[in-house]
Amino acid sequence: MNTPNKLTLMRVILIPVYLVLWHLDFPGNNYAALAVFVVASLTDFLDGYIARKYNLVTDFGKFMDPLADKMLVLTAMTCFCAMGRFPDWALVIVMAREFAVSGLRLVAVDNGRVIAAGMSGKVKTFSTMICLSLMHLTILPIPMWVLDWVCVIVIAATTLYSGVEYFVKNRDVLNWNK
Repeated sequence: MNTPNKLTLMRVILIPVYLVLWHLDFPGNNYAALAVFVVASLTDFLDGYIARKYNLVTDFGKFMDPLADKMLVLTAMTCFCAMGRFPDWALVIVMAREFAVSGLRLVAVDNGRVIAAGMSGKVKTFSTMICLSLMHLTILPIPMWVLDWVCVIVIAATTLYSGVEYFVKNRDVLNWNK
């Protein structure tokens, strides 16, 4: 197993660690959870960089890397949703986009085509990870509800945009006449 794949697996392993820290009741647990979330998020950028730079792209990585990303961000969103800080409608937008794009990719593969991650998808992932990281902070000079809503709007907007873009750019994959 190469280094990028190990980093991807590390991200998956960090998800339950994040959840445990989130739910433990001790001073600073949100910052401990944030530290794990940041480390897990950084592995996403690092594994992709290493895989491309050293030509270590594998089928396992193509499958597991986006799945690990989805698992990580959906876990954090679900935690904030349970606290009432992330609205359920925004969580549904994110989940629907992920299922729809995954479905589109499956149809494309069935037709012998691979749909690579687009720039808008990368921007969506980056902005989502940044926003979720900021939502862990409790000592910012702005009210928490303002930060939460700004983050929710950024996440929902980038998610919707990237989802629409995937379908517009790859509309030929879906043969509507058969």
